Amino acid sequence: MSASFGLLVVFLVGLTLVAVPLGRFIALVLDGALPAPVRKVESLLFRLAGVDVAESMPWPRYAASVLVFNLLGLLVVYVLQRLQGALPLNPAQLPGVGPEVAFNTAVSFASNTNWQAYAGETTMSHLTQMVALTTQNFVSAATGIAVLTALVRGLRAEKSPGLGSFWVDLSRSTLFVLLPLSVVLALVLASQGVVQTFAANVKVATLEGAEQTLAVGPVASQVAIKQLGTNGGGFYNVNSAHPFENPTPVTNLLELLAILLIPAALCFSFGHLVRDRRQGWALYATMVALFVPLAGLTLWAEHQPTAALSMTGVDVSGGNMEGKEVRFGVGASALWAVATTAASNGSVNAMHDSFTPLGGLGPMWLMQLGEVVFGGVGSGLYGLLVYAVLAVFIAGLMVGRTPEYLGKKVGAFEMKMASLAVLFPSAAALLGTAVACVLPEGVAAVGNGGAHGFSEMLYAFSSGANNNGSAFGGLTVNGPFYAIAIGLVMLVGRYWVIVPVLALAGSFAARRRVPPSSGTLPTHGPMFVVLLAFVVALVGALTFVPALALGPVVEHLTR
Repeated sequence: MSASFGLLVVFLVGLTLVAVPLGRFIALVLDGALPAPVRKVESLLFRLAGVDVAESMPWPRYAASVLVFNLLGLLVVYVLQRLQGALPLNPAQLPGVGPEVAFNTAVSFASNTNWQAYAGETTMSHLTQMVALTTQNFVSAATGIAVLTALVRGLRAEKSPGLGSFWVDLSRSTLFVLLPLSVVLALVLASQGVVQTFAANVKVATLEGAEQTLAVGPVASQVAIKQLGTNGGGFYNVNSAHPFENPTPVTNLLELLAILLIPAALCFSFGHLVRDRRQGWALYATMVALFVPLAGLTLWAEHQPTAALSMTGVDVSGGNMEGKEVRFGVGASALWAVATTAASNGSVNAMHDSFTPLGGLGPMWLMQLGEVVFGGVGSGLYGLLVYAVLAVFIAGLMVGRTPEYLGKKVGAFEMKMASLAVLFPSAAALLGTAVACVLPEGVAAVGNGGAHGFSEMLYAFSSGANNNGSAFGGLTVNGPFYAIAIGLVMLVGRYWVIVPVLALAGSFAARRRVPPSSGTLPTHGPMFVVLLAFVVALVGALTFVPALALGPVVEHLTR
């Protein structure tokens, strides 16, 4: 167990050392402070596309651009899936995808959720994997960064009617952040054995002398952006537990770092963009303060032997190895589980359904906190900034003065938008679970009864509504009910949050900055870190603890 906790420390130290300089670089990109030759090429591309770099969109137009672009992407992914049987780059001659799964997948990848109600290697052609899914991995992540950039502009603006151009923010995030990092990581992963080919399969001889057919394809290129973009959708059905996606402990560590890298770096980008690096460190410290206890809980729980294994008489000193890859072990598997659910990534290198009840509670609650503990690329930080607005409002009530954040007064409109952004995903997760519990279609798809079956349903809707994409397992989710229901909650969790956040940004941009006074709450120190972490945990507890008590808590107490 000590080795696993040592891995957690090494992981966080390594993450911080890489995220700090990357955050500085991303801030330069988002501010347009690029080298002169790059700016000339960028200007040419924008002129060809008819984009005005100097345009500053009012928040309704910025939001409309986000929604229209994402809707078009969703439609393209849907059509490509339906028609893939008649399209090229389909060496396995796979037929078109059914309407319910195609809808679910299109929504999933457009919303940066990457929930998979299908087995990738037997359902999607190479063309669909590359043109539809991998492309959305880039632009859905870039959309999150763009919305965050708009919110930051609103916070630092002085009576401005606009938030910048969505098209510029989207392009810069894709071309100068996501694409270069993905190329480098893909090459490194390929050098370590992650496959990258246009072939459909290869035939190999087994140890018994028989012949086995292995599915292959353009894997390394998709794995790189699925991790860096906090997408998580795997080329293979078993995702990052597959040896062709994640063959060695080296690739496991690199992919694990990639999951949290950009969300962590954006905290430091925020500090640079608002001209106060302490603000970025405070947000990063809040994320770490929430992450470490839940990571510790999961690591501890998975190192405890299960009762069923203990009764068999086998050696259980290694902890709960059920559902885990031997090449990774308990520590790397449990750490991946909390990292992927903290970061709105959703990729898995172990079966979460096989975790102990408390081991599964940690990843589940990280999603239910709103995916703000690192969270998705861009979306995690703008979600945490929404909680920061709530925190300063609560602090303002305590001292009897108008709350403010970074020099911007927080009024009634801002509180309404912040509240909506917090409430919509939670309501979608709980209502979806409630409907699944009472409909025959929802109950029939559950593989386990009792508290564990309820946990499977709660986890699925929490994952969809918070745009995570990981699955507890044990559910048949490619049927009409779950495919459509989870697709709908994914839309709510993504776009019903983006619109209030952009409205919040527009309201902040239109306000004057007020100088700090003796009554202003400092938002860069330890006291604010504690307050912000407390508000996030309190909202998550009040919203989901009753449901968690019916699932993992009951299961733990009745083992």
